[in-house]
Amino acid sequence: MRPAGVGLRATMLCLLAWAGLPTADRVYIHPFHLLVYSKSTCEQLEKPNGETPKDQTLTPLPIQNEVPPVDEESLREKLVLAAQKLRGEDKMRVTMVGMLLNFMGFRMYKMLTETQTDDSVAILSPTALFGTLTSFYLGALGTTASRLQTFLGVPGEDLSCTSQLDGHKVLSTLQAIQGLLVLQDRAGHPARLRLSTVVGLFTNDGLRLKRPFVQGLAPFAPVTLPRSLDLSRDPNLACELINRFMQAATGWNMGRPLREGSPDSSLLFNAYIHFQGQMKGFSLLPSLQEFWVDNTTSVSVPMLSGMGTFQHWRDTRNNLSMTQVPLSKNVGLLLIQPHLASALEEVEALTFQRDFMTWTKNLSPRAIHLTMPQLVLRGSYDLQELLAQAKLPTLLGPEANLYKISSDKLRVGQVMNSILFELKADQGEQPAGSAQQPAGPGALEVTLNRPFLFAVYDQDSTALHFLGRVANPLRVV
Repeated sequence: MRPAGVGLRATMLCLLAWAGLPTADRVYIHPFHLLVYSKSTCEQLEKPNGETPKDQTLTPLPIQNEVPPVDEESLREKLVLAAQKLRGEDKMRVTMVGMLLNFMGFRMYKMLTETQTDDSVAILSPTALFGTLTSFYLGALGTTASRLQTFLGVPGEDLSCTSQLDGHKVLSTLQAIQGLLVLQDRAGHPARLRLSTVVGLFTNDGLRLKRPFVQGLAPFAPVTLPRSLDLSRDPNLACELINRFMQAATGWNMGRPLREGSPDSSLLFNAYIHFQGQMKGFSLLPSLQEFWVDNTTSVSVPMLSGMGTFQHWRDTRNNLSMTQVPLSKNVGLLLIQPHLASALEEVEALTFQRDFMTWTKNLSPRAIHLTMPQLVLRGSYDLQELLAQAKLPTLLGPEANLYKISSDKLRVGQVMNSILFELKADQGEQPAGSAQQPAGPGALEVTLNRPFLFAVYDQDSTALHFLGRVANPLRVV
């Protein structure tokens, strides 16, 4: 995948979508004007800055310093506030960033599945991926900034300021997109969903970071923790210290996401994402049930069961079935199951590499009794490995110009996205838009007791928050 091709295809997608907007809302100029610097912002940037270089830098605290536990309810409230503020151009910006991150998400999910050695579980967050790369764009200059902008899908028409991507706009838009996921419905009932993002910036002892860069990450990660330690003497010990620190800071059982890194790294960027969802009207079955990993192997797992009118489609030509369960008024959980367990990879390529939203248009309401595993999934991936797979191994390599992150020459090591995804029962209200159905011959039995795919997406922004594969619910990657 070449960066120029990514930019071109993303541009075409956005222009096609732009052409479909209602006439009253259409703006007859290049649609990317929503994401680049405005003329007034460029004029402001050209004014001299009164701060001294010392005022603009910070020294990360030693990793031994304790930090208060993350308040996830406070993080949710900030996201809700960002979504509630959406007006006019902001809503169009949400749609555009949603398209760009979806396009990148599908491409990088393909890279992830190609690099993974264990195919039991795969999980990727397109919003976190896009936010991580935009964060590096905030810290980049020159050719590195231009290459990142192109990879994010926004072409730079020329070298002028008003053609440059405004990373702050993008991160603020991502915050609003995340807010739509946890926003309460129109009846005032809060969504029983949580999405929390914490970033750890781990530097070598003595390295100073630019304060505007660290502060600029706030919309993407309200909790950003710069910490220093010796990354070179004992990489295995450094890895252990970082994992222990983030476990204490978040309280999330992420497993051991960080692996031993390169001893010549001076900066590690770790984004930790925690999603909690409750399936309204579903209950946990009293005993463990069999989940067939393949035709001869099964594992015993906790299963959820619920009855309702859900969106469903059975595609006999491609041997797959789709069921969409509402997690809130505007958030859907799409479950995709091949009719043959051996066809998982084929169905994965078919559904996650084409026009996802077109497939969902085939869904229609059906009374369903759904049984599926309770999910507690942990997954981590290094964006450096995905970039290498995408034939962009030098994008964040030793020669990258990242002097807006630090005046010191940086060598970026691992760039991790680590995800804890939890989907459990909630025996309270029935799902929004679903009516409780009596058991009987009219209800379709759908049981996910063999490998399946899933996606969590918001119908307002069409943004994909998670893409995943579950071939063994008990495995961690």
